[in-house]
Amino acid sequence: MAQLPRATKIVVTLGPASSSPEMIEKLIQAGVNVVRLNFSHGTADDHRSRAALVRAAAERLGVDIGVLVDLQGPKIRVGKFAEGKVTLASGASFTFDLDCTLGDAQHVGLDYQELVNDVSAGDTLLLNDGQMSMRVEKVTPRTIACTVIEGGVLSDRKGINRLGGGLSAPALTEKDMADIRVAAELEADFLAVSFPKDAADLTLARRLMQAAGGRAAIVAKIERVEAIDNLQAIIDAADAIMVARGDLAVEVGDAAVPALQKRMIRMARESNRVTITATQMMESMIHSPVPTRAEVSDVANAVLDGSDAVMLSAETASGSFPVQTVQAMARVCLEAEKSEPITLESDFLDRTFDRVDQSIAMASLFTARHLKVKAIASLTESGSTALWMSRLNSGVPVYALTPVPASRRRMALYRDVTPVFFDYHSREREEVLREAEQRLVDEGVITADDLLIITIGEPIGQSGGTNTMKIVRVTAKPRAGSKAAGK
Repeated sequence: MAQLPRATKIVVTLGPASSSPEMIEKLIQAGVNVVRLNFSHGTADDHRSRAALVRAAAERLGVDIGVLVDLQGPKIRVGKFAEGKVTLASGASFTFDLDCTLGDAQHVGLDYQELVNDVSAGDTLLLNDGQMSMRVEKVTPRTIACTVIEGGVLSDRKGINRLGGGLSAPALTEKDMADIRVAAELEADFLAVSFPKDAADLTLARRLMQAAGGRAAIVAKIERVEAIDNLQAIIDAADAIMVARGDLAVEVGDAAVPALQKRMIRMARESNRVTITATQMMESMIHSPVPTRAEVSDVANAVLDGSDAVMLSAETASGSFPVQTVQAMARVCLEAEKSEPITLESDFLDRTFDRVDQSIAMASLFTARHLKVKAIASLTESGSTALWMSRLNSGVPVYALTPVPASRRRMALYRDVTPVFFDYHSREREEVLREAEQRLVDEGVITADDLLIITIGEPIGQSGGTNTMKIVRVTAKPRAGSKAAGK
């Protein structure tokens, strides 16, 4: 009998350390479900090449791997220094000057020139992911005079934030709009929008993606204070959210992030949206082959919070141990899932369903849990039934059987869901049900005498038409040459 699949999915960022065909294949074998193309770095051709390599590797290995395009968003950064960097002492005076070309220890320019309109005397500015801070003393139309509160090394193009948020930078820049067209060309499965402040930012991104001919799911990266204020509207406008803890921590303070993470994940799951937890999950593994105990706890807590996926950034993009990092993360996820509480009864309290297919999904979870069913097979076109099943933890794995490649790649991000290629078009209902059972037997998911739940829509092949749940006592045996027969 095959081991239960890992419920929590893993997203990795591709970069210089992970863009060869050999490395991509190793990462997929280590447990990657979705790859992230970070459009803050590299050219469009770089990303085209990486996407093609991922698709080719996935086909060779017979798995479904999603591609997530992450837009750069507004460049809220300082300018460049003559020497590349300066060291600023606490208590020193320092000025951001729109007319400065190359900075020094007294002043530097701004890539984000609207900052002069967004801050006032008394505000606190945070730089380099919050490692440095400055108090604004005076603002003119071209300068922001500050006193350094927490000093350190400030180098070219480091990020700058206002404590408490309030920056007016639009979520989608001209570069982002061009990159959306590239993402559509790549047939990206997910499009992550950086620094959205309200639902309108997500609606615009979706409209631009559709206009470019793309069908990517829209991921809202929650990293602004304003996004927290508009959280439910943003969740409703998106297909998924990313708990982007880096910039968010700079704006709201690091101590506020853990509780916000739990709140965001809970709200998203209640709204049938997917969640990704990101930033510094295994940061030490950029240079070390083993994670710290704190990082292990962080990943485990993200799993226990209900994250659909956990994400790696520099660890796999530029780190020295990308494969070991994925293996370590997969190991932690599996262990954490063993202790995840199952609270179906309380989860169902006060729930109402507007759709038949959603009701079938919920009935399947409840029945599977209480009948001790081995697996659920969801025959689905769009993946909606599998998504609803993945919002509650029943302790029973869901296998989403579909012939639609885009649906399988999107479901690669859903917690508890394993996408499986299965062409049920042009077949009679009873033949489809028998073949679905046989397919999971051949895969080693179920064996004779196990209980299996199958959900299906009639007429077969109609999107959004799941209307039947069938409980099956397995009788099929593995076919010669199948994965199960070879064990």
